[in-house]
Amino acid sequence: MTSAHYDIILIGAGLSGIGTACHISAEHPDKQLAILERRERMGGTWDLFRYPGIRSDSDMASFGYTFKPWYSDKVLARGDDIRHYVAETARQFGLEDKVQYGLHIQRADWSGEHQRWTLTAVHESSGEERTFTCNFLVNCAGYYNFDEGYRPRFDGEEAFAGPVIHPQHWPKDLDYTGKNVVVIGSGATAITIVPAMTDRAARVTMLQRSPSYIMALPDLDKLSMALGRVLPKRWVFRLARQRNILFQRALYLACMRWPNAMRRFMLNHMRKRLGPDVDMRHFSPSYNPWEQRLCAAPDGDFFEAVRSGKATVVTDHIDHFTEQGIVLKSGEELPADIIIAATGLDLQLMGGLEIRLDGEPVDLTRKMTYKGMMMQDVPNYAWIFGYTNAPWTLKCDIGGQYLCRLFRYMARNDLAVARPVNSQGVDSDDGMLDDFSPGYISRARDRMPRQGKSGPWRVTMHYGKDRKMLLREPVDDGVLQFEALPKSAPHSPDFSEAESYG
Repeated sequence: MTSAHYDIILIGAGLSGIGTACHISAEHPDKQLAILERRERMGGTWDLFRYPGIRSDSDMASFGYTFKPWYSDKVLARGDDIRHYVAETARQFGLEDKVQYGLHIQRADWSGEHQRWTLTAVHESSGEERTFTCNFLVNCAGYYNFDEGYRPRFDGEEAFAGPVIHPQHWPKDLDYTGKNVVVIGSGATAITIVPAMTDRAARVTMLQRSPSYIMALPDLDKLSMALGRVLPKRWVFRLARQRNILFQRALYLACMRWPNAMRRFMLNHMRKRLGPDVDMRHFSPSYNPWEQRLCAAPDGDFFEAVRSGKATVVTDHIDHFTEQGIVLKSGEELPADIIIAATGLDLQLMGGLEIRLDGEPVDLTRKMTYKGMMMQDVPNYAWIFGYTNAPWTLKCDIGGQYLCRLFRYMARNDLAVARPVNSQGVDSDDGMLDDFSPGYISRARDRMPRQGKSGPWRVTMHYGKDRKMLLREPVDDGVLQFEALPKSAPHSPDFSEAESYG
């Protein structure tokens, strides 16, 4: 068994982990920082998923880091581009040698006596158990199970002669040239895979139980391209970022305020893209826009695939599989050589980490979130959870800056521990994402932390409000309770007092 101590440990070397580490390392270069990553490469989601067409469904001007402009004419970046962007950012900020790979973090134990965390990890390739201690723990492990996606079992599945593939585990050598492919699902993954496979497949059929809202977005940012001819690149990036953030927020608010009007708008948008002969029953969701996330189609590629006849959409329920394909409840049979089960994610918050305080397990489903960043009664622990209604990394950026503010405050006041405590008795309301209803969230209601009815215990999912709360309001707000470092303690969090650069 090996052991090492750090001032700050971050779990996860994806977009959230690297972005947060950039903020912390820039302000506190003298601190011992470690990033523990389960995979063998950095990139997180963008290293894991390798299915055809994998891309972001958020524009890269606002999805990228505010401190690392994404200079590209592309609106929606491809998965490999994002992974390279994360790795390039890590190199630029000197984080490459701070990442330790292949470590499955199983448990985090807080000692009130020593005011530190002890992490128990397994180095998966060797089976060696390793322990790490730190003063402050930041969990950036994401929101879903990296081991397995959500994969329902279907009657007669064992009879099917071809492969049944979940996009989370895409085979490197899959050859679908000239094959009949059925894609089960109608979410963002299915909307991406279907047009990407039409170049080689004989036929691609998307089988859905219910439709989703799909919005065509330009693949190139022509306005920024034009402005780039007369303005500095950094100015163009900032303008695009601000424009896109405002557009996304306005679209979301319009959907919340005028759901019927926005539903008509979205249906008309899809009808125009699909052409006059479309059967809109396959493109008319039962829910209102933004009750689930909108799906993006760069340059309307999904609509073009359907309109050209290269792809077909079928709305029905599966009865059973056969050797040759799928029999539907209606009696129709879909012939298939390959079936793609784009059936969603299995939600797993914080990487499935078990948390203990002085030996007692913590049930996070009974705890409220504090400022969407920390957990009720859990000391020196932050977690990065992005937005469901805006680009994920917007929250990561201001979350990293908030942590730097917190560390500065603790250093100035010789404090060692920060713990959110519900001393005012704010009532717990519901799950932190109960207003958001995609399948992977609905299936995991019982695994979610709570949120309060008011104050910093309420999850806003609002970039403007969060920016004010995290970056402007006092750190010492009467909710965070602090403890000083005992003189006998061997390690001090001694965070520097540099100003935030973000």
